[in-house]
Amino acid sequence: MNESITLFMRNIFSKALTIIFLALAAAITFSLFQHVVDGFINQSDFTEVLLKSINIGVIALAVFELALIINKEYSEPDDHHHKDAIKTLRGTLPRFIGTVCVALSLEGLIMVIKYSQLDLAGNLYYPVAIIISTAFLLISLGVFLRLTEKSTVGGNNEGQDDQSKKIEKK
Repeated sequence: MNESITLFMRNIFSKALTIIFLALAAAITFSLFQHVVDGFINQSDFTEVLLKSINIGVIALAVFELALIINKEYSEPDDHHHKDAIKTLRGTLPRFIGTVCVALSLEGLIMVIKYSQLDLAGNLYYPVAIIISTAFLLISLGVFLRLTEKSTVGGNNEGQDDQSKKIEKK
């Protein structure tokens, strides 16, 4: 396919997906405010409203972060398109996986609190599995960053991402 057509299509789809994810993040944020107001109007348990609000807010943040990553990585000029894939992943994965880990950790902790309040100690396997999975995801990210450090720090210092530069300064 012609490269100019490919670039044009790439830009169109990246902008469309960015707008869709930003709209979803806005809708989730609106849902957060609606949940808080409904909780106070119906005089629901404050802890339950607070925990659910945190959960909804973190999901909105993850969707917003995804929109930013799509916009940054796919809407740049054509020279950015030929950038090394490992460098691109090292730049975007830590932020996104960090947000996902925060969301999963909060979900696991919320489930632990909820199950302990309802005396459902037998169901604690589920939140423990979520927390262990989150730890495994975070460890996997660290292993990925460590293994790919050599390929980006290697002989060429010009193309390093900000994280590699910070590591070298230390």
